[in-house]
Amino acid sequence: MTGSRYAAKPWLALLNDAQRAPVDPADSLVHALARCVAEAPDRTFLTYFDGRLGYRETDELSDSVAGHLAARGLRPGDRVAVLLQNSPHFVIALLGAWKAGAIVVPVNPMYKSGEVAHVLRDGEVAALVCSDRAWESYLRETAADSPVRIVLTACELDFQTRGDERVLGFERLPQAPDAEDLTAVARAGHPAPEVRAAAPSDIALISYTSGTSGTPKGATNTHGNIMYNAERQRTGLALPEAPVHYALAPLFHITGMVCQLGACLVSAGTLVLTYRFEAGVVLDAFAEHRPHFTVGPSTAFMALAAHPAATPDHFSSFAVISSGGAPVPPALVERFRADFGPYLRNGYGLTECTAPCASVPPHLEAPVDPASGTLAVGLPGPRTVVRIVDDEGREVPFGEQGEIVVSGPQVVPGYWRRPEATAETFPAGELRTGDIGFMDPRGWLYVVDRKKDMINASGFKVWPREVEDVLHTHPAVREAAVVGVPDGYRGETVKAYVSLRPGAGTDPDELAVYCKERLAAYKYPRQVEILPDLPKTASGKILRRELRSRRQSSR
Repeated sequence: MTGSRYAAKPWLALLNDAQRAPVDPADSLVHALARCVAEAPDRTFLTYFDGRLGYRETDELSDSVAGHLAARGLRPGDRVAVLLQNSPHFVIALLGAWKAGAIVVPVNPMYKSGEVAHVLRDGEVAALVCSDRAWESYLRETAADSPVRIVLTACELDFQTRGDERVLGFERLPQAPDAEDLTAVARAGHPAPEVRAAAPSDIALISYTSGTSGTPKGATNTHGNIMYNAERQRTGLALPEAPVHYALAPLFHITGMVCQLGACLVSAGTLVLTYRFEAGVVLDAFAEHRPHFTVGPSTAFMALAAHPAATPDHFSSFAVISSGGAPVPPALVERFRADFGPYLRNGYGLTECTAPCASVPPHLEAPVDPASGTLAVGLPGPRTVVRIVDDEGREVPFGEQGEIVVSGPQVVPGYWRRPEATAETFPAGELRTGDIGFMDPRGWLYVVDRKKDMINASGFKVWPREVEDVLHTHPAVREAAVVGVPDGYRGETVKAYVSLRPGAGTDPDELAVYCKERLAAYKYPRQVEILPDLPKTASGKILRRELRSRRQSSR
């Protein structure tokens, strides 16, 4: 084999537990919920601080939401936007919308008014589910100039009993006269409407990309896409029966949606929710619920490791911890294992391939490329083909860098009503990721960086990821991001932004020298700036674009 192509061997199938009932990939998560209700109706499905919901109760509540939406005129195929944090309300609204035959549009609650307005208009959204705070503060005005005609609001404290208002930072507001209360609707006992069961090719989600590289586009994740990757998690993680999943990634992000909620449902497990990420609250939840699995960005694990209360016992219940959504520096993997015990399992995916297309199996550890020091992101999954190609689309040899392209059951059919963008990104149904990587002869995939992030310094190619990995080996560095900035002599030069570990001390000159000793002369950062925190998306990806737009400053 001369090209850098890898069609995965069915290693996940070898890990299947024969005692588990198989899940048909043609099913939907609504069907998975029905199976859980039939097999274990009183098992806890969702925990939220001191509140708990069983499978049967979740089914009944979401039935009622579906019946209400249908009675209010929502038709199959209409879009329902859900703009909520990790709470039971999100899950009930999601399942209710699907039971009504709708397409769900998960929306990042961190979006500002203009970003939400784009999603509502682009998705032609008919119904909006959001928090009462967001509705009162800005969404009422935003939705006024949109197709939205049904509004349900929720106070995301409804399922709590221990009074964490001060921790979460808000109080319940009176019900708005121009919106309906989601909790009341869910408890009203409406029967679910009779709609056609979802087919694998039907769109389940319109997942808008993070917008780190421009205007967000809606990836059309089908029910078949979701079920493939949810089932892949179930069969590939080797977790115990009825596992406990901790929702570290936000559910509105494709990783949280598929690898946490979806994987939990097809496993008939329990999903632990704690609103949004706060390191101390997460550690408390680990200690109380003893989860078996979680997945999140490397930045979240950096924050957990840096918390003064973190101990190895907090992580002792985990069978698998996965990191996705942002690159994992090899130094973090080793530091985390030395301090807390678990091995962080890498993974790679995009919204356009419904979360993972490559991951590290539980019986293996990802190798580090000896030449570049890059940590492998995993092996492609079953029925998934990953190729590395040059600018003309020709496969390059193993070990040579090129663009990563993916085909398989998890790849979406395209972007919502964007035929030109679909043709460009999905030629012949194959996803052109825009990521640069390489592959070794054993099938391990290595991601170097985003194609657009390459820095051209005096004609030399510099990948930010390589410089960031070196910075992460410095004992004082917590986070690092590298960008190219204009330079009168070189055209472009390397600038590093870092945040420091609690109690650690260093300065820009020391960090520049540290890199200079470990990198070629054209690669080390000529400029270093220390910040309290680096800007991130809600899924934990560091926003290099925002750093590029900062006012340039020298060491």
